[in-house]
Amino acid sequence: MPPEILNRLRPICRQLPESYEEPAWIGVRWRIRTRTFAHVYTPDVERSPLYAPYAAADQELVVMTFRVPVDDLLGLTAGGFPFLRAGWGHNVVAAVLGDHTDWTELTELITDSYREMAPKFLTARVALPPAIS
Repeated sequence: MPPEILNRLRPICRQLPESYEEPAWIGVRWRIRTRTFAHVYTPDVERSPLYAPYAAADQELVVMTFRVPVDDLLGLTAGGFPFLRAGWGHNVVAAVLGDHTDWTELTELITDSYREMAPKFLTARVALPPAIS
């Protein structure tokens, strides 16, 4: 796992109440209780051909999966790269990470994923983003 990506993700995930990081079967995941709200890894494109179109010979492919409200799934993935529907789960999105990553947007998406997975009393402790007028 590229340290520069982990170094960007760790403070985002650690700021969420009672979240914790742990090694996953592949990569690293962040959890609330026993529920994963973000998982970053380098997929094997031979075993997961879904990611093959995003692999480049000169750069390691890094993907993060997270949850979105079901109503937001199509809107987020319809535009294609860097977002795609993960091959599992009813509300799971994969984001290809790299130099193109909008870290502000990703922070919002991770926070939303946390809200999908955390108990309501913990989500109430997470500040809402300012309203856009």
